[in-house]
Amino acid sequence: MFILDWLKIAVSWILVQFHSLFSIVIDPASGWSWTLSIMGLVVVIRILLIPLFVKQIKAQRGLQIIQPKMKEIQKKYAGDRERQSQEMMKLYKETGTNPLASCLPILLQAPIFFALFTVLQGVAMYSPDNKDYVAPGVFAWADYADLLPLAHDAQIFGVPLYGTLWLADETPNPIATRILAVFLIIAMSATTFITQRQLIVKNTAPDNPMVRQQKILLYIFPVVFAVGGINFPIGVLIYWFTTNIWTMGQQFYVIRNNPQPGTPAFDAFEARKAEKAKKKAVRKGEIPEELPDTPSENQVRMQPKRQPRSKRRKK
Repeated sequence: MFILDWLKIAVSWILVQFHSLFSIVIDPASGWSWTLSIMGLVVVIRILLIPLFVKQIKAQRGLQIIQPKMKEIQKKYAGDRERQSQEMMKLYKETGTNPLASCLPILLQAPIFFALFTVLQGVAMYSPDNKDYVAPGVFAWADYADLLPLAHDAQIFGVPLYGTLWLADETPNPIATRILAVFLIIAMSATTFITQRQLIVKNTAPDNPMVRQQKILLYIFPVVFAVGGINFPIGVLIYWFTTNIWTMGQQFYVIRNNPQPGTPAFDAFEARKAEKAKKKAVRKGEIPEELPDTPSENQVRMQPKRQPRSKRRKK
């Protein structure tokens, strides 16, 4: 709880700092100033997680390198699950690989996600007449106390940022809340699915033993987000959708420019390199530029002439 309290302070502090920045050009009471602040929070968090993302890539490459040895262990101890597990752990230790490293960015985002969830829930529960109310994060500080009513009343498309699909009837505009919540839940689940599928199809070798687990996650994660999204505030849905877009773009860049060996993305990367080297050599005059295929003079001369219709009928 101590760590969560500090995370709530950090999350809410970043939000109010971005809000102060966007309030220069946007109405401070507008929901869009808070929406852009949530997106700014995503950018800050994802920049901080870049070292972990690099570690994730290295872990995936390490698993790819030791894949032949993993297959040997699975084949050698096919009937002994316990020994197989022991040998796998020994191999991970010897090679310095960690199969869980690929999940680190998601796992470390979970506490931040929960802190944002509790901050938005605290904003939703704000009531000036409730003496027992405790403001979340920095909203409890005197310097930011005046922002709490603004955050509570902030709306986009007539929907408060604390509104949820499950409790849409408790918002000022239940229909608009349901429509926006459903749209964001679908968008959040779809981007999760596309991101995971992009990883499996383009940057995973077909014979990789981790493919089965990845395919399971391909369908589990979107379902989890879709079901859990019913209780997520609009602000949290915006956060998760934005971070999914960031993940998708970041992953696309890495797959295109630094793919795993032995994958379709790596073959495409090598083909682009070869084509680029060929064009460079042509520009330097090292190799002649290929001419388009054209029929030779003899081929043109030997082409059969079209016979008159009367002769074709006789034949």
